[in-house]
Amino acid sequence: MLGAVLSWIESNQALTLGLAILSVLTFLGSILILPLLVAAMPEDYFVDAKRHDARLRRFHPLVYYGLRLLKNLLGWLLVLAGTIMLVLPGQGLLTILVGLVLSDFPGKFALERRLANSRRVMGAFNWLRRRVGRPPLRSPSGERF
Repeated sequence: MLGAVLSWIESNQALTLGLAILSVLTFLGSILILPLLVAAMPEDYFVDAKRHDARLRRFHPLVYYGLRLLKNLLGWLLVLAGTIMLVLPGQGLLTILVGLVLSDFPGKFALERRLANSRRVMGAFNWLRRRVGRPPLRSPSGERF
């Protein structure tokens, strides 16, 4: 089995190098971008029982839809990168969660609240927020993590 894997790597050196570079870039990108995105979240993001209107609505409709498109593209790119990081180095689960927070899809609010009740997820988010001097996020259940 190991011999077959090594043989495949030797015969696909360009692909292997590309995957290694992608792994390093996603790892570095997650280290740089993830804390900024988590720090930008308001501390009561998960608390309200009903989703509020987007802050982007204050812009002209063309600007609003353009920014919303960019936000969704970034979100789904982070979901893809996080999925890749599940098998390569990086913060896969946190990256997926931040990507989901940025993206718009049906059932998103309920999924966010369910994930925010996880001690591990909120602990990791609040650890990142402490590192940049932001107050901790509050969980929907009111529990402190």
